[in-house]
Amino acid sequence: MKALHLLILSFLFVSCSVQKKLTTSSTPIADSARTIVLANKTLQTAHVGIYIYEPATGKTWYDYQGDHYFVPASNTKIPTCYAAMKYLGDSLAQFKVWENENEIILQGCGDPTFLHKDFPDQPFFNYLKQTQKKLVYPVINRNNISSWGSGWSWDDYQEYYLAERNEMPIYGNVIRFEKKASSLTSVPDVMKAPFMESPEMQLSGKGDKFTIDRKMDENKFTISASYATFRGQEVPFKTFSSGVVPLQFLCDTLGRNSKDVIWYGKMNETPTRIIHSVPTDSLLKPMMHRSDNFYAEQSLLMVSNQLLGYMDDGNIIDTILKTDFKDLPQKPRWADGSGLSRYNLFSPRDFVAILGKMKDEFGMERIKNVFQTGGEGTISSYYKTEAGFIYAKTGTLSGVVAFSGFLYTKQDKLLVFSTLVNNHTGSATEVRRAMEKFLQWVRNEN
Repeated sequence: MKALHLLILSFLFVSCSVQKKLTTSSTPIADSARTIVLANKTLQTAHVGIYIYEPATGKTWYDYQGDHYFVPASNTKIPTCYAAMKYLGDSLAQFKVWENENEIILQGCGDPTFLHKDFPDQPFFNYLKQTQKKLVYPVINRNNISSWGSGWSWDDYQEYYLAERNEMPIYGNVIRFEKKASSLTSVPDVMKAPFMESPEMQLSGKGDKFTIDRKMDENKFTISASYATFRGQEVPFKTFSSGVVPLQFLCDTLGRNSKDVIWYGKMNETPTRIIHSVPTDSLLKPMMHRSDNFYAEQSLLMVSNQLLGYMDDGNIIDTILKTDFKDLPQKPRWADGSGLSRYNLFSPRDFVAILGKMKDEFGMERIKNVFQTGGEGTISSYYKTEAGFIYAKTGTLSGVVAFSGFLYTKQDKLLVFSTLVNNHTGSATEVRRAMEKFLQWVRNEN
């Protein structure tokens, strides 16, 4: 036992020595990190983690608190993207369908593209428009889906980025309001009872300064005075676990009476067919480029449905952590698919390990198609001179700035990196510019 204790102490001493050498030595990259990042006034009182690794040689280029835990914000979409790329196949399963001469039983598979404005081609919806068969919805539900993820900021429930999660998304689970002349329109159409509480308001008399508000626990929308000019608004609607609201919107769009929908309790285990919608990467690309929370949450639910046969984000996270991510350097605390939750905790080394797995399992060409490069997406104003040489994911919450991905140096060395900053009180832009300057130095000097 004494020998074991000595071995553990020896290992810890060596590990600490390596960490200290990498962060306090006078190597050019360490000097650059200290000068550009750690000495930055905005970052001096923040928690900073940086880890840079070269897969080809197995060399750690720089490690500053790489084994520490950080709230990663939307860098959480990286493990979600890995799971989706690995398990969702070439195209997304949209519906399980049981069909006979008179009825079509629909069970949603969590696909967020159904009637979403990003995906105008909707072949299965076109089929539903043509058929006169009765629509049937199965009441039995083995899924365990809460409307919001664990640790979400519930008071943002009216914000577009907090769209609810469910098994049968429709229209992105948001109402899109637009003003045309003196009229207000919406998609799907809620400009009638029982949804609008104040549809009689004369917009022309209120000018353009108004907003749309929704009651927290029901689909009641009101027009309210505002200081801001209305330029269109997306408001999440309550989905409810029974599926009644998505199906009601579907029936309204099809011109059918939702009261005629049959609610079944049972169906055969094997569906007649499974409807697929779009290529998987056509969903993951906008998810990563614009950091789409709704796409990320639904992607994780679809992975759960594929692997477990039901949708439960907690169970699928636990499953992936015990299988694909069992060898991560630090065991993460993974709470949701999007990174909206502050319960998420990952280390920079974790992200580098996950990104390395993505490179090895899917190849850089697929990663380049899914990840954004300089001048695109959420880095449209950053890394413009590195376009085609950097592929990465941002993450932002109040006090949190994250950036992890792949970087090709001037000598064409491929590096995997993760930079995580927590508890800064300055400008997120200043933090991003400091990291940008540092990573540009890494690329140009190596």
